[in-house]
Amino acid sequence: MSRRTQVQAWFQVTAISIDRLFATRMTSPRKIALLGSTGSIGQSTLEVVRHSAGQLQVVAMSAHTSCEQLRQQALEFRPRWIIPTEAAAAAKCDWSALKGVSEVVCAPDAMQRVVQSDEVDVVVAAIVGSAGLDGTWAAIEAGKTVALANKETLVMAGPLVMPLAANRNAKILPIDSEHSAVFQALAAGRRQDLRRIILTASGGPFRRMPKEQMEQVTVEQALAHPTWRMGPKITVDSATMMNKALELIEARWLFDLPPEQIEVMIHPQSVVHSLVEFNDGSVLAQMSPPDMKLPIQYALTWPERRASPARKVDWKTSWNLEFEPPDEDRFPALSLGREVARVGGTAGAVLNAANEAAVARFLRGEMRFLQIVPACRAVIDHHSYNPSPTLKQLMHLDAWAREEVQRWIS
Repeated sequence: MSRRTQVQAWFQVTAISIDRLFATRMTSPRKIALLGSTGSIGQSTLEVVRHSAGQLQVVAMSAHTSCEQLRQQALEFRPRWIIPTEAAAAAKCDWSALKGVSEVVCAPDAMQRVVQSDEVDVVVAAIVGSAGLDGTWAAIEAGKTVALANKETLVMAGPLVMPLAANRNAKILPIDSEHSAVFQALAAGRRQDLRRIILTASGGPFRRMPKEQMEQVTVEQALAHPTWRMGPKITVDSATMMNKALELIEARWLFDLPPEQIEVMIHPQSVVHSLVEFNDGSVLAQMSPPDMKLPIQYALTWPERRASPARKVDWKTSWNLEFEPPDEDRFPALSLGREVARVGGTAGAVLNAANEAAVARFLRGEMRFLQIVPACRAVIDHHSYNPSPTLKQLMHLDAWAREEVQRWIS
């Protein structure tokens, strides 16, 4: 047998082996614990599961107060566990139709126990805010693969979470469209050749509004995002650009980069989700129409790519892509986020908690739009900074910062 024939035979055997490997993996469903199934990320995750032809299986799902919606989802997906985390709301819901199919677990540690079960392969961390930290932390402790949409986990506790993940051999795969884009683009080059990453931002509804007019911004205006459809908290964060500040901090820990290697560009079309620039000047972008189902599916099926229910680019139509640097005078959240990413320690937990409390006050009509970021700045400036906090200390500061925002205007 000639050398060429031997090589051809080797490739043929290898191809058959790979086909068998993928066939085996495709016939074994990846079992998912979906934390926050009733939110926008949770609902998009369930669309991806529906489209997976049985290759993805939801074995657990949680919600806080939206128990009737959770019950309806459970009737369709029939998970092993249902975790309503608000006991009073759970008690009012009729779960009888799921008897013998799903177990309703309401104990305080129910989420932590379920995500650490051997029946769970991937944990989708889609709970908004600091409330998502406990379940994510438990999953990482158990060495699970975590599909991370809850950016607050790394904003609050990145210096603790990433070493824990390395120690427990847990994988953290980003669901945020910007971080998923960076994760995908980084695969095209060597890490030592990386120059910087560029996170894109839509600019929200006020990127062209004069600053003096922003004094009168209403809740309805702040919730009218031009590109994405998201929950109210994250939509307001997009309007203040605090969302991008939090993503900058998340990227600092997720990709182990100094803030100087992370930049932000305004890109109103939201088609280029992030860019990676290498030392030779090459810039690689990940592009797709704004649809969270794509990064969700990539995290759930990684390292495979499969046909997706996400919208596709229409290459038969004309379209333009715009990029511009952000105005950090009009959007001071960005410089605040860069500062927090630089100092680390307790600053991220305080910023996250202060912002959550300030946004909640704005949504209730108790605070003006342009007071959100200054309130966060004031709370950060007045907290007792610790460069090496414990998780318990971070949770204590989380509660303290919320109380400080409540007192800030009063």
